[in-house]
Amino acid sequence: MRLIITLPLLLGGFVAAATPPPGYRILVASESGDIVTQLVWDGTALTVAKVVPVGIMPADIDGPHNVTVAPDGSAWYVTIAHGTPYGSLWKMSAGTDSLLGRAQVEMFPTTISVTPDGALAFVANSDFHGDHPRVNLVSIIQTATMTPLTNLRACDMPHGVKVNHAGSFVYVSCMNSDEILEIDRQSLRITRRHKTGAGMAMGAMPAHTAGPAAAAPGHDCSPTFVSVSPDDRRLYVACNHGNTLQVLDAATLELVKEIPVGAGAYNVEPSADGRWVIVTNKKAQSISLVDAHSLTEVATIPTSKSLPHGIAYSPEGRWAFISQESVGADPGAVDVIDLTTRARVATIAVPRQPTGITILRTP
Repeated sequence: MRLIITLPLLLGGFVAAATPPPGYRILVASESGDIVTQLVWDGTALTVAKVVPVGIMPADIDGPHNVTVAPDGSAWYVTIAHGTPYGSLWKMSAGTDSLLGRAQVEMFPTTISVTPDGALAFVANSDFHGDHPRVNLVSIIQTATMTPLTNLRACDMPHGVKVNHAGSFVYVSCMNSDEILEIDRQSLRITRRHKTGAGMAMGAMPAHTAGPAAAAPGHDCSPTFVSVSPDDRRLYVACNHGNTLQVLDAATLELVKEIPVGAGAYNVEPSADGRWVIVTNKKAQSISLVDAHSLTEVATIPTSKSLPHGIAYSPEGRWAFISQESVGADPGAVDVIDLTTRARVATIAVPRQPTGITILRTP
């Protein structure tokens, strides 16, 4: 199929719907719509500030899946899941929402994490449509020039990726092989593997043995995402099959505690102040609010749509924004959760399979 690429037209234009106040915007990628919607929250209602097209194949869906922001706020990044045949990582200007560069990655890139200095982006290539078990890749991109540095042979279906706050290690959650990988940022090598559950056999790939607190044989976690506590001491792992949140000691990769949450735990994010951890429960139409100090679930909050996906916190920490996928013709949504009252206080419809969500600070 011949591609018709008209980037200036596609990326220079947008649909304006509101004039945002200063502070921040909420960026939401719509996988079936080839758009990134920018929302504004005024404390009462969500409104659409801008809709940015990110697709380049007019006859097909490109599939933007995840979105994240450069640490200095100058750019934002979005994974484009489909390609010919590979996906790509796009770098967009935060000021103009225009394309700054692209890098080819591998099959069906999902999540992105950028080092604190902004120099490197790590992309998990989940390859949802390939044969499994197989070893999939994690792509490492030099962001200044959007140059691919290497593709690490990682695990079976890497999905979540997160750089720690010190910028020293990168953690990857592997759904099918049921493990967490640790990548050294300096050497760009996998330094440790920790089994979170039984998973699919991956041949001779070595695993780190975490001692008696490791996941028991036959117990499936299928970790869809991993996040890091603000002090870098703990890892939070969402177990999609286990319906639990695993808390790991980052120094030893030993299991600290396994916390029951809702069915289909999917994404997990701690708050910047270290007080809360939120898990989206994709098979339970809810989120779990976990106290990060007591490591207990303190609230289960229903979402407005059936498939909660991603999590982002407002900069001051009071609000959590939850993206929810579409089902058929029914649009998805973004919910606002008030963390002081532990209740959903607002919702806005977002079309065409909203998935990744993040915060972009504005002047």
